[in-house]
Amino acid sequence: MRISCLALTLALGFGAAAEAATITGTIKGPDGKPFRGAFVQARHAGLKMTVSVLSDNEGHYRAENLPAGDYRLQIRAIGYKAPAQSGVSLTQDQKASYDFALENGTVRWSDLTQYQGEQLFPDLPGKKELFANCMGCHGFQQKMAAVSRDEDGWRDRVAFMREAMKSSLGDRRGFDDAQAEKVVGYLTKLFSEDSVLPKSPTDLPNYKDTVTPFSDEALKIVYVDFEMPGPNRFPWTSQPDKDGMFWTPEYGQANKIARLNPATGEIKEFPAPNLGPALIHSAVPAPDGSIWITEAGSKKIGRWDPTTQKITEYPDTLRKHTIKIHPSGMVFSTGGLSVFDPKTEAFTHIPEVPSAYGVDLDSAKNLWFTEMFTGGKIGKVDPATLKVTKFDPPSKDRPRRISIDKNDVVWFGEFDGGRIGRFDPKTQAFKEYPLSSPHTKPYALKVTDDQTIWFSSEGRDVIGHLDPVSEKIVEYPMPYTDNGMRDFFPDKQGRLWYGTPPNNRVGYFYVASGTK
Repeated sequence: MRISCLALTLALGFGAAAEAATITGTIKGPDGKPFRGAFVQARHAGLKMTVSVLSDNEGHYRAENLPAGDYRLQIRAIGYKAPAQSGVSLTQDQKASYDFALENGTVRWSDLTQYQGEQLFPDLPGKKELFANCMGCHGFQQKMAAVSRDEDGWRDRVAFMREAMKSSLGDRRGFDDAQAEKVVGYLTKLFSEDSVLPKSPTDLPNYKDTVTPFSDEALKIVYVDFEMPGPNRFPWTSQPDKDGMFWTPEYGQANKIARLNPATGEIKEFPAPNLGPALIHSAVPAPDGSIWITEAGSKKIGRWDPTTQKITEYPDTLRKHTIKIHPSGMVFSTGGLSVFDPKTEAFTHIPEVPSAYGVDLDSAKNLWFTEMFTGGKIGKVDPATLKVTKFDPPSKDRPRRISIDKNDVVWFGEFDGGRIGRFDPKTQAFKEYPLSSPHTKPYALKVTDDQTIWFSSEGRDVIGHLDPVSEKIVEYPMPYTDNGMRDFFPDKQGRLWYGTPPNNRVGYFYVASGTK
């Protein structure tokens, strides 16, 4: 997935590559030596866009294809700090250089991944309930570890989440009063003035064993992201329409979908009529310009009309997760698998699949699905007859997202097992590819045109790709903690777009070519 400078610049609408600015420089550590693997983040004030690149083995970094404007440069290197550089004004085709010298800092508990927290937090009552229930939509890093509250404060926050996420915590997980009190007690022990935790996780002897090392190849990743227009929007995904706009469901209490113009950075929001937490899980563009949405919290799907710019909702009795629009115009949605006919405005439930999650279409337009919560199988639905055929993976470790390649081979992430699964419908043969850690918890998943399988890790805050021929896996660091990526969608240039709900951003990534 290598993209030329010209393609990248034109895609963003910033003119020819020769008109894009470049910032280079060197990062040195506290010892004065070149520092490897520090993120340099250039934020464009007007676009509210941030470009994040990494320093290489010589400490060099290069951020290119930058539109003219005012920037702020800052460094993100866990355990280190450096003053930000504000007032960086770039003109078209300008080449600027800024060097940074890092000082020693503190590794904070909010810098950890979910996996690290699970390994390093003390085994006290409430830990199991916290990780089993409260990490489904976000981690502990920003919502818990970054603040300090007394017992009443944590009780208030837990009560808020039980109401806001009732359809997930209460209805689906059975998170009751007793479990809630255990979580309140555990959070009070960890994140209050009387915390049982040491000041930094580095004070624990096994901290180093939880840190992920990254290869030289991993330092070539580039992220470009855009900030949401308000706090706590919880952008679940970002999917392009035919006009190059990107649509985002806001899973939090905002009850809105958002449309991003990447050339201007403008984000316009459209509210859903639902009262109470809709928990909008999908916002999928249709060929006619409409946007179909799912409301997991209210068991509805909805249609945004491009003429009126209003959302019409259609209630159902089944929970709604992910949408796939069939070429026939029928709208499939997961949760309990169902199909909606826009002409009759009627749902047809598919009882053989009481709980599905990921969906994709093969070349014959059969719908493929994963059973994440029930059975651990994958399967397909004939769109004409709605006949269901299921297949048993060797490991039924909660298959989540699913993606079908150009040869109709089915790929899926095994969330609990830390593997990528492959199924060939022609031979009906399965193959599994173990990832670098069983704690990876692959979530977002997409097969690109060059047959590379990209995935995100909910547990370890990395994205990665698998080459199915060589079986080589490369993992890349993320520029923010608690990435929370749910799905990947390619644009016309082949870049993969995502949402990072806890960080309130949408964006894309690519692997840079060339030298620093």
